[in-house]
Amino acid sequence: MGDSKTFGLADWLKAAGRWVKRDPIAALLLCSILGTLVYFFGFLHLFVKGTFVSGLCSTAAWAWQAWTPAMNQEHSKLVPFISLGLVWYHREKIRQAPKQGSNKGLIFIAIGILLFVLSARCLQPRFALASLPFLIYGSVLFLWGKEVARIVLFPCAFLIFLIPVAVIEQATFRLQFIITGVIGFLSNLVGIKIDAIGTTLTAADNSFNFAIAEGCSGIRSLIAMTMITAIYVHLTQEKLWKKGVILAFSIVFAIAGNIGRLFTVILVARFIDPKLAAGIYHNYSGYIFFPIALVAMLLFSKLINLKFGEAVARAHERESVTYDY
Repeated sequence: MGDSKTFGLADWLKAAGRWVKRDPIAALLLCSILGTLVYFFGFLHLFVKGTFVSGLCSTAAWAWQAWTPAMNQEHSKLVPFISLGLVWYHREKIRQAPKQGSNKGLIFIAIGILLFVLSARCLQPRFALASLPFLIYGSVLFLWGKEVARIVLFPCAFLIFLIPVAVIEQATFRLQFIITGVIGFLSNLVGIKIDAIGTTLTAADNSFNFAIAEGCSGIRSLIAMTMITAIYVHLTQEKLWKKGVILAFSIVFAIAGNIGRLFTVILVARFIDPKLAAGIYHNYSGYIFFPIALVAMLLFSKLINLKFGEAVARAHERESVTYDY
């Protein structure tokens, strides 16, 4: 099969060709599965296009019109490519894994089919998108077995981020109050007199007034940071409990990033120009969010992975050396 370091795309295509010749029935079944998915998700018109647009559309077309900045959901367009990229990242593990199909995959395929049927019955395309991870994972398990399925489990589960969740934007309104209160506290701490009322920040001298909108603390930053954290823990953490803890704190990383971003807006408004802060700086301040949130994630990961036992032992050794001296 060649050395793993030089096993490129051409080698994979040759290996796929050999697999087709060796097991034509499985290859035909795979093509049938892919064709079925493409038809039901890409061409079968089941769902209403939009509130102000008449006619029906496919699951893919409905999702595409939902993955927009207006819906705070544009990051979902990257999800299929990230999922495929993760599969490619694990290509050597997949190549080397033993392959023996399992009928247990039919269970997950059945769950996916039920979800799709439910979506058609309820006219709820989100159920159709939710069925996709089950259908793909079940197909892999059925065709190639549990070892390959275990490797692609996360890339399949990652497809859950395809589902638009901007409709629960109102559920994040409490974050607006938290962020407003923290920014008000930090501003007063550095000598910028701010009155924080509700979700509004007003300078004591009325030189500027900002309202913390839903988009500044809502679902977009939370989902984006959750996606990044999920990829990070998948690639760097081995123990399941560490993955779960770090992923659960992704909301904290998002809050930290938003607080840092919006606090810089206050600093620009106070020390440079309120119009600049409310205009172009605010529009591009999203680039500040990710560095702060990522640093928070990396620091927390470092904390989780500290070996406290070894640290305590080293501390005792230093104390012993000091006393001996």
